[in-house]
Amino acid sequence: MNTDSSSTTKHRARKRFGQNFLTDPYVVAGIVAAINPQRDDHLVEIGPGLGVLTESLLPCVISMDAIELDRDIIPKLQEHCYGRGQLHIHEADALKFDFADLAGDDRPLRIVGNLPYNISTPLMFHLLSMHERIQDMHFMLQKEVVDRLAATPGGKDYGRLSVMMQYYCRVESLMKVPPEAFSPPPKVNSAVVRLVPYSKPPVDVVDINLLEKLVTQAFSQRRKTLRNTLKPLMNAEQIEAQGVDPRRRAETLSLGEFARLTNFVSANTATKQGKAN
Repeated sequence: MNTDSSSTTKHRARKRFGQNFLTDPYVVAGIVAAINPQRDDHLVEIGPGLGVLTESLLPCVISMDAIELDRDIIPKLQEHCYGRGQLHIHEADALKFDFADLAGDDRPLRIVGNLPYNISTPLMFHLLSMHERIQDMHFMLQKEVVDRLAATPGGKDYGRLSVMMQYYCRVESLMKVPPEAFSPPPKVNSAVVRLVPYSKPPVDVVDINLLEKLVTQAFSQRRKTLRNTLKPLMNAEQIEAQGVDPRRRAETLSLGEFARLTNFVSANTATKQGKAN
């Protein structure tokens, strides 16, 4: 997480890396308290920056890993955290990094990070591809992204990201963070969210890829009804047969209703393929 209180003047934040250094010690303390690190935890920090959060976490664990893309900041991170604990720094792009490699000791990963706004969504989906190896994730994100993650059916924030993330994880919005808590201050408000992957998803879905396809299709034109948006996958009669009014819009459907529609499309496709053979 890009955090620092005294060293930000020694390193110019880079816009291309989405760097905004957290300078508020109370926010740092709140994040550490939310994580509540234990001695044997396998902590992984994405984008540690100059390491103020890192230095608060290091003494709590035997060792931790950090993924940092900015090679110029790594020596400063090493210097800042020297003597505080065992830190393994990986110079890498988190979007391409294989986090599963870090879970070789069978300890589930506890991931924390201040995610740049432009990569936050793809990075979270990248991590969810290995959700069975992750205990939890604590992220600083743009507040509107956290609002979307935690949104319930019926609101303007509820969408594809809400449905898919809530299939994989329990989502908990923890705290709001104003722009003045950072240097340089971002132009948006931020928030900290906790994501805890389910050991068993809350709904049964026979084909997760199909769920994602159907949800994406349903939200492709938010103002249109399911009768229109889902036409490539199923007709109005088939939607209604699953107990869902085809006149509704995607933003009103629960995760369970999306699962029911997905399982029907999967079964219907298999039946058609069987007849064709």
